[in-house]
Formats: sequence, C-alpha cells, structure tokens
Amino acid sequence: MPLGARAGGLTALAGALLAGSLSPGPAAPPGGASPAPPGVRAEASALPGLDPDAPKADPAAVAARLLGPLSDPVLGGPATLVVDALTGQVLLANRPTEPTAPASTVKIATATAALTTLDPDARLRTRAVYLPPASAPPAATAGSPAATTGSAAVPGRAPLAPGGTLWLVGAGDPTLTAATGAAGYPPAARLSDLAEQVRKAGITAVGAVVGDGTAYEGPGMAPGWRDGYVTDGNVTPVSALSVDAGRATPGAAGPRSLTPDAAAAAAFRTALTAAGVSVGSVSTGRADAAAREVGSVQSPPIPVLVERMLTDSDNDLAESLGRQVAIARGLPASFDGATRGVLGALRDAGIPTDGASLRDTSGLSIDNRIAPVTLVAALRTAALPGHPALRTVLSGLPVAGFTGTLGDRYGPGDTSPGAGVVRAKTGSLRIVTSLAGMVTDSDGRLLLFGLFAPVEEQGLTKMALDRVAAALASCGCPPAGAGLPSAGPPAPPGG
Repeated sequence: MPLGARAGGLTALAGALLAGSLSPGPAAPPGGASPAPPGVRAEASALPGLDPDAPKADPAAVAARLLGPLSDPVLGGPATLVVDALTGQVLLANRPTEPTAPASTVKIATATAALTTLDPDARLRTRAVYLPPASAPPAATAGSPAATTGSAAVPGRAPLAPGGTLWLVGAGDPTLTAATGAAGYPPAARLSDLAEQVRKAGITAVGAVVGDGTAYEGPGMAPGWRDGYVTDGNVTPVSALSVDAGRATPGAAGPRSLTPDAAAAAAFRTALTAAGVSVGSVSTGRADAAAREVGSVQSPPIPVLVERMLTDSDNDLAESLGRQVAIARGLPASFDGATRGVLGALRDAGIPTDGASLRDTSGLSIDNRIAPVTLVAALRTAALPGHPALRTVLSGLPVAGFTGTLGDRYGPGDTSPGAGVVRAKTGSLRIVTSLAGMVTDSDGRLLLFGLFAPVEEQGLTKMALDRVAAALASCGCPPAGAGLPSAGPPAPPGG
C-alpha cells in the first residue's frame, strides 16, 4: 500500500479534528497506576508491533485514567493527543491541531524525512584532497603512478615533493572523531585513519592543512537559538566539517567550538603529525577544484545516524540530517532549505503539516511551531506495515528507564509502570516540556501519544509528564461494561 494511502487515515483524522467533529469521551474519576514493588526493576520490552486482537481502549476510559495526571498544575494545561496506532481512533485530544513549540520532539519529523528521502545505504564521506606545490614534477602528483605507496619509497617511483596544500573536506558528518582507539557505537569515522591514508599516498609534508566546511551554507546559528547553546555544550554552529561535534576532546562535556571547521583542521594536523606527516599552517577555506583525493572515511549509514540522533537527542546530527534532506530535494543546505525539505518530505509521505513553521530541524529554536497531530501521524506512519525503513523512527526512541534521554527516568514510584514500556522522544526549552512516542497498554494495545506542556522543564515537570505516560502504560481502559463494543468514534478510512 502506498505510504500516502497508509498515512491517509490520520490525515483524515486531522481534518475531522479541525472541523471539531471528534472529541474525547466524557471524563470519569481517574484510575490509579500501580507502581512496581520496591526493588523490582522492569525489563525493557521488545519493539512493539500491532496486535489487532488486543482489546481496544475506550476514549472515555482513557480520559478518565489520564484526567488526574494531566490536571497537574505544573503542566500548565498541555496540548495532548492519544490515538490507537492500528486504527487511528482518537482516544484523547486537547488542541491537537494547534501548532505548538515542540522542542526536540521535532526530531521525529527530521527522522521521518531523512528515512523517506535518503538512500539507507548512504554514508557521509569526509575526504582529504591534495594539491602539490607548483614546483612539483608531474610524476610526483598524488594519485599518479609515480607516487609512493606506504611509508617507504617503491623502487623506480619518485617520492612526492614536500609542501603543497591538503584540504580536509567535510560532508556533514558530526560523528567524525579524533579518537585513536575504539570510536564508540556506532563506529565513527576516525581522523587517524584518514591521516594514515594520506601518509600511505606518499605525502610526508604539507605546507598547509585547510578545513573545508562549505558543503553547508548560511549562518551556523538559527533564529530562536539562545546564545548560550554553544558555550553550554548543546550544539556547535552548523558546518559541514566538524570533529567530535565541536568538542575539545572525544566525549568531552562543556563548551563547543565556535569555529568547528577550524577546530577540525587543527585536530587533523595533530592526527597527521602522529602519522608521520609534517604540517605547516592551518586555516579554513574551500578546496581547490584541481586537488586530488588522497583518502576518505565514512560515517555509519543513514539509519544508524537517525537512531543515534533520536536516542541521544543529538542536535548536531539533527541539523546535519536536515541539510542532507535539503540537498537530496534540490534545496540549499541551510536552515531554510533544511526546514523546507523536512516539511516537504512529510507532506509527500501523506503526513499533515498544516500550520507548521520551523526554524531548525533539531528543535532548539523557540520559534518552531508544529501541531501534535503531525508528530503523532509520523509515528503512526512508522508503526503501520508497508514501510519498514521507518521502523528506525520507533527503534530510535529512548526507552523509559533504560536508554538515551529517558535512561534516568521512570524509577521506583508512581512512574514505574512506564519503565521499559514507554518509548518516547523528549523535548525541553524554556517555553515547553514535551514527550511524544508510543506505549503498549496493559491489554497489549499499541497507543501513540504527544504531550506538550507550555512550561519550562524542571524536575517536577518531567516527572509530571512521565506520570501521564505511565498512566497510559497501565491502562487497559475497556469501555464501561465488560465486553461491550467501544463507544469511541469509528476508525477513519485508510487506517
């Protein structure tokens, strides 16, 4: 079934919501969640599927279960949408089509766009290109038969003349690392490997190393970004060339580099020196078209990058993937091109984007606006059969109490029913605290949800949202009267 047809159910749902024809059932006294016994740790559930035989949740019962948690005053009256993943039935809705600040939950949109637009086997390739000094004889040009291979000269071949310029040309891989040992998971491209390739090409000295991050264009900071994002370590200014996402050392916390391309060039000099290549000056600029490639390293494939972006809420990866979508769609590799590309890809997938206005693809901008129905529709598109590449959207979501940005949440107490069961993307800015994802309820029914509280994140706010998701996880929520058919609205066509 075509992707647009599969997503059509929730598109129709969005239209019905706009018309005001769908609403949650009447509220009833809230039900309580049952926390896990003290000392008992839940296990992380497998990635859930759709079980058509699992009992359907009833809108009135869901509203009753969530009324108490959603009424917590610290949440400020959150925009909310809960739907049945299989049928698309609306189980609870409060301002679901009103564009709202999403914070990092917008990474669900970025992930969906990347996986529907980019080749799943594609990798971001960082290159080293070399232009020998003008005085070098033609036979000594890098890549020619006269070049040496390895650290020793080959009999009958002339070594390369020292000097010349070596460019480090970025393609947008923020996972490129200066680490010399194991580069973590997923395995990242290493500068040390690239430096060894340069040495094996017969280059023993260069007059200059130049960092080229010009594959991306426009400003490095988006409208609505706080000045402290870089110094606080949230993100580095967007460039096609960065090493360890602008961190001073692999895995370091704290401030990022304000000039990631220059920092990458300096790190490459260090790697070249360790490989036995002497280096003169270090600068930044566009590579000469006449320079020849002498080495390259590659990122993990796109789905792995998407999964890491979601689990760790990696802002640098989100901005880079947005630009890759823009390039693939013939748009500028800038903030404007990336946001247009992501929203265009969602529309092409049949996902409603009415009212959406984005300034970045990471969610850091306070000026971003997107409706809850858009992000829930993206999740449902990933959950429905027929488009397996989008399963990465779901597998990349942090697991409550276990992985990523939910790893330290849903411990003992009233949020424990969600541990190992809730999978959701987190978001936080000074104007919003958000959570969007999926949960299998106690009857085995897969539910999708989006929660957007118009308040600044703090410990109490996060815990309050977690109580909502935990209450949903503990909800069997059958209709009043065991065995009676659901009183909720029928499933929209296309589901």
